[in-house]
Amino acid sequence: MTEKQISILESALELFSSKGFDAVPTSLIAKQAGVSEGLIFRHFKNKQGLLNAIVQMGKEKIAFKIQLITEIVDPQKRIQAIMEIPFSLETDQYPLWRLIYSLKWQQEYSDDEFSRPIKEVLVNSLNELKYFDADAEADLIMSYMDGFASTILLKGEVVNKDKLLHALRKKY
Repeated sequence: MTEKQISILESALELFSSKGFDAVPTSLIAKQAGVSEGLIFRHFKNKQGLLNAIVQMGKEKIAFKIQLITEIVDPQKRIQAIMEIPFSLETDQYPLWRLIYSLKWQQEYSDDEFSRPIKEVLVNSLNELKYFDADAEADLIMSYMDGFASTILLKGEVVNKDKLLHALRKKY
């Protein structure tokens, strides 16, 4: 990827995550990135292509995390590692995850490539631990994670992440 493509993606990510996808024209992205609008279209075809490239980055990040988690032998530790994902987000990654979370509301963007692998690991782990309804329990954990991620991404440093994580670990 060229330096200009990276600049375009970084500018788009910053603007999409702060203003919303629909509110950001490609002309603004080009201006912030210091490139021509035509260059955006040449590399990404259109604004949706730009968004798709950013979302793909998120998919790769979560796939890497899940791969590491699947290597954990103890099912209880696997569950805890999954629950810790929202708590382990680096603050420089907040714009990416804010955008991905906001897409659910902005465009009814539903892409289960993020949640499906997480849920599969949870269900398998819960089955290993002999939970009665592993699927429902996995949905409950996913809901917790969704809520924690939203809280952390929206409130940032105001949230006592350690206290929340400690309370969650007590439950599982």
